[in-house]
Amino acid sequence: MTERIAIITGGSRGLGRNTAISLAKRGVDLIFTWRVKQQGAESLIQELEAMGRKAAGFRLDTGEVPSFDGFVEEVARTLQSWGRERFDYLVNNAGNSLHASFSETNEEQFDSIFNVHVKGVYFLTQKLLPLMNDGGRIVNVSSGLARFAVPGSSAYGAAKGAVEVLTRYLAKELGPRGITANVVAPGAIQTDFSGGMVRDNPEVNKVVASMTALGRAGLPDDIGPMIASLLSDENRWVNGQRIEVSGGMFL
Repeated sequence: MTERIAIITGGSRGLGRNTAISLAKRGVDLIFTWRVKQQGAESLIQELEAMGRKAAGFRLDTGEVPSFDGFVEEVARTLQSWGRERFDYLVNNAGNSLHASFSETNEEQFDSIFNVHVKGVYFLTQKLLPLMNDGGRIVNVSSGLARFAVPGSSAYGAAKGAVEVLTRYLAKELGPRGITANVVAPGAIQTDFSGGMVRDNPEVNKVVASMTALGRAGLPDDIGPMIASLLSDENRWVNGQRIEVSGGMFL
């Protein structure tokens, strides 16, 4: 069987990196994007290649739509060098964060969030579709903050809500090609996202644990394997769904 290929945005660290490694363990080759930490990207490529997988990483700001054509060309060249024409899985994971009250959020901050989480997801997926195999799979990463409201996250939560609605439209419109689209919505996870707020601030970590049924904050290892599983053939009939992976936050 031909090896599967996945594209992961924001794959060099955090949840994206964990997802890449989890997919590699399942025999999937990886193309991923990074934005600021080239060293992390290079170390991930080495780790994936040590696992016997093909891997390539490209710098991309997913909030800059004009750069997408160049990235798609790089993807096409990489696939060709691997003896392939198309890829199989797309994980829209790249993200930025904002912590500001509704009354204090300005237009520039709002646009920064929506450009990455909504506009970027919309148009990068659109531009990559011609290179995706029929029967492929899309996972868009959302957040528990699209279900429950935490003050200071109005722009971020609204953007993730938009992604969740978009995902249902993708599932409907791409169904004729056999392409599925689903949302994975993590809860609070111990990564360097938001300046490592959950991972490095004991008080925040304690509060998260207190509001989670399983009694702790999440870890990257709680998320990456789940996404890899959702992309697999075992979950081929799951489509247009929002799956929260939060250990039971705010139940």
